[in-house]
Amino acid sequence: MIKATVRRQVTVPLRFSDGYGTTAQVMTFDSLADGREHLLLGLGDWRRALTKSAAGGRAPLVRPHSECLTGDVFGSQRCDCGPQLREAAERITEQGGFLLYLRQEGRGIGLYAKLDAYALQDDGLDTYEANLALGHGEDERDYTAAAQMLLALGVDRIRLLSNNPDKARQLDKLGVEVTQRVPTGVHVSAANVRYLRTKASHTSHTIELPLAE
Repeated sequence: MIKATVRRQVTVPLRFSDGYGTTAQVMTFDSLADGREHLLLGLGDWRRALTKSAAGGRAPLVRPHSECLTGDVFGSQRCDCGPQLREAAERITEQGGFLLYLRQEGRGIGLYAKLDAYALQDDGLDTYEANLALGHGEDERDYTAAAQMLLALGVDRIRLLSNNPDKARQLDKLGVEVTQRVPTGVHVSAANVRYLRTKASHTSHTIELPLAE
């Protein structure tokens, strides 16, 4: 795996729609494997978290978050991406760590294809079946760039803030040890309950959902 390097670091104040605010050290990188413009946000006292981890203490809290224009920006309730992003920003700020904002919309198939998949879901397919019907994989996300960004900062041990076991498997294989999987909250709505149930049953996401009525 090619070594990535930090190309720029800037301070960016963040504010979410519910009024919560924090400050991020936003970093960009050279030599990322897929050539995309991914971001790493250092939140809270991330430098202290790194120092403690290097001394054998608890690893920093990290969330690799896949870009979701509809959920993150427009507040779509068809998924839980926006609430997970908001939750991650606060939890990581409190403990010190990193939020990776990864440019892999629609599980890596792109924005237009994701909206095509929405149309197929409206006709009865689930989120994974829709991707397959469009000629894509169920989940095309690759976390090589995420590992590159973390390793560029000397982060080789993390506590992973995610319900997705595939993220842990990929990062472990790429040289980033996942010492603990920390589940996110369950952000359920009438519009996304089928989507969440499918993730839990089909890909073993750690999601505790209410029983179907």
